[in-house]
Amino acid sequence: MYTPRAFAIEDLSQLHELILATRLAILVSHGDSGLQASHVPVLLHREQGEYGTLYGHLAKANPQWKDLRDGAEAMLIFAGPDAYVSPGFYPSKAEHGKVVPTWNYIAVHAYGQAETFSDGGRLLDIVSTLTDRHEAGRAQPWSVDDAPAEYIDAMLKAIVGFAIPIDRLEGKRKLSQNRSAEDIAGVREGLAASPDANDQTLASLMR
Repeated sequence: MYTPRAFAIEDLSQLHELILATRLAILVSHGDSGLQASHVPVLLHREQGEYGTLYGHLAKANPQWKDLRDGAEAMLIFAGPDAYVSPGFYPSKAEHGKVVPTWNYIAVHAYGQAETFSDGGRLLDIVSTLTDRHEAGRAQPWSVDDAPAEYIDAMLKAIVGFAIPIDRLEGKRKLSQNRSAEDIAGVREGLAASPDANDQTLASLMR
C-alpha cells in the first residue's frame, strides 16, 4: 500500500484496534486461477506471533481456499471509514485556487501465508466465537448452540478454516495531515456538516 510518511500508522496496538473495528475484511490471494478475493469476517489473536494471527473460514465450494492451502501469500484488507474531500472545504481555494479533490480514509493491510484446516473442533470454535462477537449487544443473541447439533455438524463439513500469522502489517490514516491547519479545519467542518454518516464519522476522527 502506498503510504507517505505523514499518513503511516506504525503503532501495533492502533493497527490491531482498526482490525478489530472492521466487521468484514477482504481476503485477497493469487494462485493458478489468478487473483481471487472474498469478503470474510475474521478473528484476531493479538498474542500469537509478532503481529498477531487472523482466523476465518471459507466455503469449500469457494476455490480460493486451495490458493491458501498451496502456500499463496494472502492479503487481508481492513477498510475503515472514508470520505470524499471537496476542494470547496479548503480556505486556501479562495486564496490561490490551487486545490483538487481527494479522498480521506483509514485502512490496514495484513499479509501472511495461511494454514488451512477442516478439523470440526477448530471450525466450531471459530464460528462460535465469530457469532458471539457479532451477536453481542442484541436483546436476544443467537448462539450456535441454538441450532440442532447435526445441522451444525453438516454446516462445518461445508467450510474450510484458515489461520494466517501476520508477517507484514501496514496501516494508513489519511486525514489531510499534509494540508495547513486552516485547510484541515475546513475539511473537518465540511465533513461534520454533511448529512452522510460516513463523512461525520471521519470528521470526528480528525479532532
